[in-house]
Amino acid sequence: MQKSNTTTVQKSPRHPVTPSPRHPVTPSPFADRHIGPNPDEIQQMLQVLGFSSLDDQINSAVPEAIRFSGELNLPPATSEAAALAELKQIASQNQVFRSYIGMGYHDCITPPVIQRNILENPGWYTAYTPYQAEIAQGRLEALLNFQTMVVDLTGLEIANASLLDEATAAAEAMTMSYNLCKGKAKAFFVSQDCHPQTIEVLQTRARPLGIEIIIGDISDFSPTKHHIFGAIVQYPASDGAIYDYSDFIAQVHAVGALVTVAADLLSLCLLRPPGEFGADIAVGSTQRFGVPLGYGGPAAAYFATRDTYKRQVPGRIVGVSKDSQGKPALRLALQTREQHIRREKATSNICTAQVLLAVIAATYAVYHGPEGLKNIASRIHWLTCLLAEGLQSLGYTLGSTTFFDTLRVIPTPGKTLTVATIHDRARERRINLRHLDDSAVGITLDETTTPEDILDLWQIFGLDDELPLETGFLTDLTTVGWVEERNPTTEALPLEETNGSSRNPVSAWTVQAAQKMTYAAPHQRTSPYLTHPVFNKYHSETELQRYLHRLQAKDLSLVHSMIPLGSCTMKLNAAAEMMPVTWPEFGKIHPFAPPEQTAGYRVLFGQLEQWLAEITGFAGVSLQPNAGSQGEYAGLQVIRRYHEHRGEEQRRVCLIPTSAHGTNPASAVMCGMEVVPVACDDMGNIDIEDLRAKVDRYRDELAALMVTYPSTHGVFEEGIKEICAIVHTGGGLVYMDGANMNAQVGLCRPGDIGADVCHLNLHKTFCIPHGGGGPGMGPIAVAPHLVPFLPGHSVVSLGGSDSIGAISAAPWGSASILVISWMYIKMMGAQGLTLATKVAILNANYIARRLEPHYPILYKGKSGLVAHECILDLRSVKKTASIEVDDIAKRLIDFGFHAPTVSWPVAGTMMVEPTESESLQELDRFCDAMIAIRQEIAQIEAGEMDAKDNPLKNAPHPAESLLVGEWDHPYSREQAAYPAPWTREFKFWPSVSRIDNAFGDRHLQCSCLPMEAYTS
Repeated sequence: MQKSNTTTVQKSPRHPVTPSPRHPVTPSPFADRHIGPNPDEIQQMLQVLGFSSLDDQINSAVPEAIRFSGELNLPPATSEAAALAELKQIASQNQVFRSYIGMGYHDCITPPVIQRNILENPGWYTAYTPYQAEIAQGRLEALLNFQTMVVDLTGLEIANASLLDEATAAAEAMTMSYNLCKGKAKAFFVSQDCHPQTIEVLQTRARPLGIEIIIGDISDFSPTKHHIFGAIVQYPASDGAIYDYSDFIAQVHAVGALVTVAADLLSLCLLRPPGEFGADIAVGSTQRFGVPLGYGGPAAAYFATRDTYKRQVPGRIVGVSKDSQGKPALRLALQTREQHIRREKATSNICTAQVLLAVIAATYAVYHGPEGLKNIASRIHWLTCLLAEGLQSLGYTLGSTTFFDTLRVIPTPGKTLTVATIHDRARERRINLRHLDDSAVGITLDETTTPEDILDLWQIFGLDDELPLETGFLTDLTTVGWVEERNPTTEALPLEETNGSSRNPVSAWTVQAAQKMTYAAPHQRTSPYLTHPVFNKYHSETELQRYLHRLQAKDLSLVHSMIPLGSCTMKLNAAAEMMPVTWPEFGKIHPFAPPEQTAGYRVLFGQLEQWLAEITGFAGVSLQPNAGSQGEYAGLQVIRRYHEHRGEEQRRVCLIPTSAHGTNPASAVMCGMEVVPVACDDMGNIDIEDLRAKVDRYRDELAALMVTYPSTHGVFEEGIKEICAIVHTGGGLVYMDGANMNAQVGLCRPGDIGADVCHLNLHKTFCIPHGGGGPGMGPIAVAPHLVPFLPGHSVVSLGGSDSIGAISAAPWGSASILVISWMYIKMMGAQGLTLATKVAILNANYIARRLEPHYPILYKGKSGLVAHECILDLRSVKKTASIEVDDIAKRLIDFGFHAPTVSWPVAGTMMVEPTESESLQELDRFCDAMIAIRQEIAQIEAGEMDAKDNPLKNAPHPAESLLVGEWDHPYSREQAAYPAPWTREFKFWPSVSRIDNAFGDRHLQCSCLPMEAYTS
């Protein structure tokens, strides 16, 4: 018998002494911990709204025509302990081999001080994108360190604050080169020596834009014979070879094209940087800077270029400005904000960052410093040289004699083992090597490689199981050959003799390896890097830990208070959900490990895909998109491929409501679509008559409608099914933006409503934390007719012949953080998820009701209710008191809150989304703060407070502004600093005053300033 979907609220104490759950409808104790309000609080809020039960409220808020009548077919909810135990059993099915596969992915050591203080620290991973810069100075400083690190190592002039992965960064470089091209060139040259996944992502990105990809050997390619706008090369090459690209770059420049170099960042400690041999753009991954493999992600990519192109740089840039007191202060630079407002003219989709991972990579560089990084790189190179000497002595040929950490090893027929035998012997030792082709094997070493590993590799390639080693060789190599990470010298190496004359073969290899470590010109790096003090003073754990805590103290996150951001769903990221991310069974798996080693991941993927399909009402799911922006892109690409498959390639018009987020039109343009806006009515709903007119006008060219549900204005539109039907009658498909899925789970399903595809922000609805602006995951769910076109990946044979191809570097995106959403769904169960949605809607309506007497609520449904978020209309106070929406946002900081979403989707408004995780006490605290601010505005309106010199115009108020110098404002220090009772119990102090954005844009500085700038 099916359980009833009716929720009954009973009064019970916050922490009942009986074993029954707080919410009788949910069998899992975790749902009680995830959902903020207890039953008593829920009843209080319902009484304020005039409802007797949650179901009464939902019946009024959610149109009956779209409501899901059954219960989601999901596994029963379990406790945290039980879910962790089950996931541990799944994880045990993964086999952690030593992987020497390379291809841009490397095992590495995450310093424990970084793992504990950043990766596993909610003070870092629960923060939001730093759009309120005054309370994000710690993150912004860490990102400025990241940009400085990238600029220094690449030898270029400007870098952004990270991208998603190396392959998508390369695609962004291609697009930027295309946009900068002044001619009519439509071809892009890709070196065959690039990583295979990079080549495939470039092909996927190029196809809808009509760009021709030319793959070839740089030695055979003549830029003058092809009409190209750009080219990309790998440095070192995917098989390890190091080439001098100077002549090739000069040839490409001669035809007016730009050159991108995809460079291994650690190798640039030893190798001549791309900026010094003519590169226009450098891209790559920072994964090996302390970020676990994670079966492909997440990890931060980098993007660097010349200052000339700063206005075309994709993604976000951290810039240095000053605050109202003249103190240096950091914020996201002009380029970032422009991506929001340019819409279809945006140069990129800005939601493409990996902030938390960029912070880890930058801190890794801070911790090790320039000498430490050079020692790590030198040690890896030394071991690679040693491995190479041994393999050559055993009869193998190397593809190149100049390399960093990767070797192409070519067997000699009749003298050495075959490729197949080598792989078999490697698997016996739980080692993965790269299968380059049937005639060569690839080996990539990394930071974790030891002399013992070199011995294992020699034994794999040796004709016999034992090599002629003298006793004590490994001890000598470890203690003499590399003491305390210093460079080896031929004098320090063991030079034992046998028979009184001939040197031990292994000793000879070590000598020869040391002699070959120094690169010859033009490959050797001679320029300094990481000279800024931040990279040279925090090398002890004591000092680094203190530095990290100083940065963390400057940032407001969910550990301090609610972050009520509309459309961003900043809910609880539970510790039990986060714990498995750093389990080695998930974290130490290479993304291209053989499938028999990743059975646990396949179980995880299969279950999560099934659950998400059930929640959305769709037939198939792809987990590859590693951001919401990637989900948008993938969904639209699937729609385009569907039309092409039906012989209707001309369908390229994408209808987008004027209220849509700026990422929507940006994604559509990236897919080669023509954006046509659709009007909205006075209630914020899609104007159905305008939609009909646009569908009729573009009937033969219509590809899709992009729609957010509930609407971007936070309302359940009554006509959503009709809207979908109108688009379908015009031959188009419906793409549903999943940003507001937190109002749908368990109540309605996009597939039932009529959408054909939607993306899901797992970093919103399904509890992956925002990480200060990344990581994210944006999988897409599709109807049956779109399943054949889902993203694929050639490296692991994922997807069918009709697939759109790879859109991310790794087949399953940022696989390691999928465990978070798995844990959330598993612990909540169907009833817990549904209850969470109901409470999210309740919390939003409670805030709207409390604040409505003070701030008009801009949009409501027919019943007078909102969905899971509400828009506060602040435009009137600009007329009555000259108060801008930013003034209110900054004043909220003095009350200890991050501002809601500002001036979107309507200028001069705030969009508030409390989520289900916030208690009634926290909701009231936020409402009290907003009401107190309105009372201050009323004082300005009445002439009781100066219109120019008041707490709102001067907010936020850091401690320094209150204590240093004279206080000459007409309001008290107490009113400035302690505007509410709770601020006396706990006060979050911003570290800077109001930041001058315009000054920073006029004086763009995107790398670390000298220390005297902060002390003068």
